[in-house]
Amino acid sequence: MVTAQPVKIGQLRMAELVASALRDRILAGGIEDGSTLPKQEELMAEFGVSHPSVREALRILETEGFVTVRRGNRGGATVHAPDIGTAGYALGLTLQAMRVTAPDLGTALATLEPLCAAHCARRSDRRRAVVPHLKALLAESLRHIDDGAAFTRASRDFHDAIVGFEPNTTLRVVVKSITSLWSVQEEAWADAQVSRGAYPSRTDCEAAQHAHERLVASIAAGDADEAARIAGEHLTATQRWVNRTLRDRVVDAASAASRARFRRG
Repeated sequence: MVTAQPVKIGQLRMAELVASALRDRILAGGIEDGSTLPKQEELMAEFGVSHPSVREALRILETEGFVTVRRGNRGGATVHAPDIGTAGYALGLTLQAMRVTAPDLGTALATLEPLCAAHCARRSDRRRAVVPHLKALLAESLRHIDDGAAFTRASRDFHDAIVGFEPNTTLRVVVKSITSLWSVQEEAWADAQVSRGAYPSRTDCEAAQHAHERLVASIAAGDADEAARIAGEHLTATQRWVNRTLRDRVVDAASAASRARFRRG
């Protein structure tokens, strides 16, 4: 007869308390992103706990994505403060697990991104802080207008920027998470279409470029209603192309390409 090993409730409880304290410090900015946590011996002394408790605390934080633990003589725990990319990745995994399709994701984006465009147009500093950056992205997408995959990526950077200028922090985090996830789907679609010789024509790309130019002009003019209208119509038109191929495709958040996009924030 095999006797079950007793669960060390006290040890686990202490590990959770240590993990909670370190988590709070990271979230409060007391431990900066990219820095290294104190050595395990130092944490043991600070919290008055055993080595197994500290080791378990680091395992908890690593599972949650707050640290990456390197083993060996030159090891340590590197801190990863949560950011928009973290939020987008978590949202994407949730939607993928729920078997949400690309068109469903696109509908959410087409509902929310025009609101961000309108808010950009209402910013008092839009001519200084928003418009020059958007015009630079317009120039970049125009430079790639004859290269379908590159044009799509440059265009998605433009949309990411629109949302990135949203002044409301909560809305910016939520919509940018959705935008990043949609970018993964659209960029994968573009690569596939180019490989099959089925990417939209130059005329279609010029129409998308023109929509972006009109959107920037409306933001510069401070016309929030027009900015929202143009953004909504353009997103609907673009998604019509993408959804022809991705109609029943579940969103992808777990692939290497997806993780790379989320790391860009």
